[in-house]
Amino acid sequence: MVLSDIMSYLTEENLMDLLEKYRSFGPFPGIFLTFMKSFIPPLPTIVIVGVNAAVYGLWLGFLYSWIGLVGGCLTTFLIVRKISGHPYLERWAAKPKVKKGMLWVRKNAFSYVFILSIFPVGPFVMINMVAGMARMRLRSFLIAVAGGKALMVLAVSYIGHDITRFIHDPVQILYVILFIAISLWASKKVETKFTGVAADTGEMDRYKPGRKDSM
Repeated sequence: MVLSDIMSYLTEENLMDLLEKYRSFGPFPGIFLTFMKSFIPPLPTIVIVGVNAAVYGLWLGFLYSWIGLVGGCLTTFLIVRKISGHPYLERWAAKPKVKKGMLWVRKNAFSYVFILSIFPVGPFVMINMVAGMARMRLRSFLIAVAGGKALMVLAVSYIGHDITRFIHDPVQILYVILFIAISLWASKKVETKFTGVAADTGEMDRYKPGRKDSM
């Protein structure tokens, strides 16, 4: 009941009023809201990121949203990786859908995190948890999630900081779609480089169950 009340409160208008009210705290309200997305999945990512851009401006709004989202993802990832041997998580990992995801992420870890991080809607918490359970390397996870979230946040912030522009000229949304398409193409190039290095160094063996990896 409490969660539903909170969710009903988080409208675009209420969030803008909230951020304006606590503007004296600087970037912290905007960062905190996006950070909590990793712990409260129902929070509306598109609305929060868009409001940050509308209140703080395009580039500051982008920066605060990006820091919050990446920070939340990284925190979740590190917590799950640290306690991955806990019986509760082992039971969760044994579920068919999760097991299938674990198998896939061990083979395509960087691509899995990067590509899914680009989309403004999706199973964000599960992405971080599966990557942690698969014991993905911290450096690879950080680069993948930081790059993917940067592209997503920039696209949403670009729309959110002046939403009326897209209402009056919907054709401009094509630029955002083109931007994402180019990003997906670039992600495959980056993935090829990382998997090539991993194959040469044997890094992919670190994703096998039970293997400990370095930071």
